[in-house]
Amino acid sequence: MNAIRLQIPAHADYIDMVRICLFGIASKMNYAYEEMEDMKVAVSEACNNAVIHGEFRETSNVIDISFEPKDSGLTIKVKNNGVSTFVGEALEKASPLPDVDVSGLRVGGLGIYLMQALMDEVEVNASESGTEVVLTKYLDAAAEH
Repeated sequence: MNAIRLQIPAHADYIDMVRICLFGIASKMNYAYEEMEDMKVAVSEACNNAVIHGEFRETSNVIDISFEPKDSGLTIKVKNNGVSTFVGEALEKASPLPDVDVSGLRVGGLGIYLMQALMDEVEVNASESGTEVVLTKYLDAAAEH
């Protein structure tokens, strides 16, 4: 299957469109309902981050989303052109929530943990030109890693 691309304005009102598109693709790929709901939450969090941090550039107030279905699963990329707030070492230190003292996290600081808990793989690529969050959910748990 080919990649499906979607571009939305960097505004929270349009995130529902991303979830609807994801649901259609995941349904066609035969994901379980619970897995689709997990993906929708993770993608919503990635899009919310893109909205918050992507609105600082007046010239390109958009979020680019790509859905890349494969036999092994679905990869979703969410990219904004705003200033990155992810620090590489902070992402590397991210661990599952049971091992983390969440009292020290800033408001909204649970997003990466939530994405990691709901998806099989989470990657954040930050550069001066923007931030791309890559989320992968496998169809078969045995296909992980």
